Amino acid sequence: MKNKYIITLFVLGIIITTFGALLKIIHFKIGPLTGNLTLIIGMFIKISAAILFIFKLISNKNDVFLNK
Repeated sequence: MKNKYIITLFVLGIIITTFGALLKIIHFKIGPLTGNLTLIIGMFIKISAAILFIFKLISNKNDVFLNK
C-alpha cells in the first residue's frame, strides 16, 4: 500500500471523527447516524491507518520510506 493511501485513510478518519464530534455537541441525529457511531467509525479508520503505517515502517527497512 502506498503512503498516499495511508495518509488519505487517516485524513478521512479525522474528517469523520470531527463530524461525529459536531453531531455530539449539537445533539443531532441523522437517521441511524449518531455522534457516538460516527466517532467510533472515525476512530476505527484512524487506528487502522496507524496500524498500516507502523506495518509499512517495520517492513521497509532497506528502502527509502518517504519516496515510495
